[in-house]
Formats: sequence, C-alpha cells, structure tokens
Amino acid sequence: MTESPRRRAVLDVLRAASGPLGVTEAAERLDVHPNTVRFHLDALMADGLVERRAEAPSGPGRPRAVYTVRPGMDRGGARGYLLLARMLLSRLALADPAAAREEALEAGRAWGRLLADPPPPSERPSAEGSVTRLLALLDNLGFEPEAERSGARPPSRIGLRHCPFLELAEEHGELVCPLHLGLFQGALARLDAPLTATRLEPFARPDLCLAHLSETGAPARDTRKATPR
Repeated sequence: MTESPRRRAVLDVLRAASGPLGVTEAAERLDVHPNTVRFHLDALMADGLVERRAEAPSGPGRPRAVYTVRPGMDRGGARGYLLLARMLLSRLALADPAAAREEALEAGRAWGRLLADPPPPSERPSAEGSVTRLLALLDNLGFEPEAERSGARPPSRIGLRHCPFLELAEEHGELVCPLHLGLFQGALARLDAPLTATRLEPFARPDLCLAHLSETGAPARDTRKATPR
C-alpha cells in the first residue's frame, strides 16, 4: 500500500463510494483539482489497487472513465506464517506419533521432488555430483550446509548450521526433523542420485544438525510427479 497521504485519501474516497466514481466526482469530495486526483488514480492503477472502466453515458456524448477499488485486501499488512505453521503442526501432532512422523516424511519427500531439478535424461548422475546439487538446494533454502567427508568420497554426512524453521523445530522437532529428512530424500530421488539420506541427527553438536548419507547403488530415475500432496 502506498504511503502517500493524498493517494490514500483518494483510495479511501473510492472505498466509501456506493458505486464507481469519475475523476471530477472524486475531486469534489476531496476538494482538490481533478488533475491531482487523476495523477493519483494513475498511480493506484499501476499498483494494482484501482481499476478503470468506461461507463456508458446517460444521454448523448462519449463514455466516461470511472474508477473502483480492485477487490482484495491490503497487501501491505503484517503476515502470520509462523502462527499458521504452528497451527498446522499442532493439529498434526495430535495424531498417532508414528503416523504423524510418516506423514511429515512424505510431505518432505514430495516437496523435495518439487524443489529439485532433475538431471538431463542422458546424464548418469554421480554420488559426488548429486551431493553438490543437494548442497546448492539446501543453501538456497537457508540451511547453510557443509559436507563432512572424513576421508570419504562422496561425503557421508552434511552438517546443517542453520535451521530455517528453528522455532518450529524447537516446539515440534518430532515433526519438523522428519520433514527435513523427507525433503533431503525426495530431492536426492528427484536428482536420480545413487545415494539417499538415511537419518537426521538433530543438534548433533551445539551449533548444527547432521544429515547422514548412504550410497544405494545405481540410480533409478524418479518418474513420479513432483507435486506436494
């Protein structure tokens, strides 16, 4: 929403009107020059807050332009996505613990398949290349991942130094951690990787979690539709 007091006043006049208003009508209600109203109406239209249409004249003459507020709420307000996530997780937590964990795993797998880009059909992905792609995906999601090799190639563990859902993980770790594990598994499946994530170790160290990887052999191309349930 624009912060211009005059622009907000123009928008308020349109909202208070019982029907569409022309430039002159809006100017009269605000006691300003029509050109001032026209300027702000153009800006409000550019912001997607107001729409214009032609109104047929009641008698001879050209149609006149009238303006109305575009349906929809003010998109400049506060958001409560954390509260929404807490509400949904608290509902899922009421289910049987084993069933809830499996549901979280499946949701994570579905999103992992959705977020990962599959390799070209002609490419046979290597474990090393798959881990590199997984690290890039996790970094984009805010996990701050680090491959831990311990002499192994490919890496057998990935350290996660940041949790993008930390508050939720602290409250509902029994669901958020399986969701993360499923995300890694789904992404690796979508990447046709010859390895998978076997477990997630929450706060293995005070400042990070550990995802454990294991090779599975030759990759089997994942042909499932990448759409979360």
